[in-house]
Amino acid sequence: MIKITNLQKNYKDFSLSISLAVPAGTVTGLIGKNGAGKSTTIKAILGLIKPDGGTIEVLGADPRHFSSKDKENLGVALSDSGFSMMLSIKEIVKILRKTYPEFDEKFFLEQCKEQGLPMDKDLKDFSTGMKAKLRVLVAISHNAKLLVLDEPTSGLDVLARNELLDMLRNYLDQDNERSILISSHISSDLEGLCDDIYMIHKGQILLHEDTDTILGQYGILKIGEDEFAKIDQQYLIAKRKESFGYSCLTNEKQFYLDNYPNIVVENGNLDDMIMIMLGGK
Repeated sequence: MIKITNLQKNYKDFSLSISLAVPAGTVTGLIGKNGAGKSTTIKAILGLIKPDGGTIEVLGADPRHFSSKDKENLGVALSDSGFSMMLSIKEIVKILRKTYPEFDEKFFLEQCKEQGLPMDKDLKDFSTGMKAKLRVLVAISHNAKLLVLDEPTSGLDVLARNELLDMLRNYLDQDNERSILISSHISSDLEGLCDDIYMIHKGQILLHEDTDTILGQYGILKIGEDEFAKIDQQYLIAKRKESFGYSCLTNEKQFYLDNYPNIVVENGNLDDMIMIMLGGK
């Protein structure tokens, strides 16, 4: 669905240099701190900025030269809804009818009602959660094959985030060829949704791994300084200094469980990985 090869984008104080892919039928997450390069990557994928090098294919085409059919197969949710804040949902429906031949108006209106989105109120009067839900509903309402979502849950409380993620799961359930690229700095949102994860930092991909592998094989070792000097460190990816010694990230959790029974080995998760790999960077 998406193939990026050696994408380069240079600004005065920031450079992006990445490769990534989103296969059909998968959900791929892009995680990292604010300013890591997530939004720049999304903008390049959508043809909103011109790369300085490399290639981008989205649905088999260069996004800067999309046909009308290509655009219909792509659902997008950015931090900006793309609609005037003076419009109501009733007025947005008229725009969507003209823009997308496969716009499912019945589904869209039913979902708006279910999510508690008022039909006559201007978008400027919507809460943050309402705006986020509307952006995603627009993206999934015209039978798109691919969704590209930039921080769709940012600023939402736990309940609103779960409701939005459930909308995405329902979208995926309708067709096993549908795919999503979703960026977020809220890593817990992605653990239960994504098939694989890219970790980006300062414009570089630091790690790419299947989510199941992260949750199953990765672990966090809690080690005193004396113990750290004695253990086999070949499977340690990163470490962070702690008051008790070190927290260490490994992708061979079982090796340390089998060989060092006195060491505390905790299950890995995305938050721990980010803290250890990026904490001091």
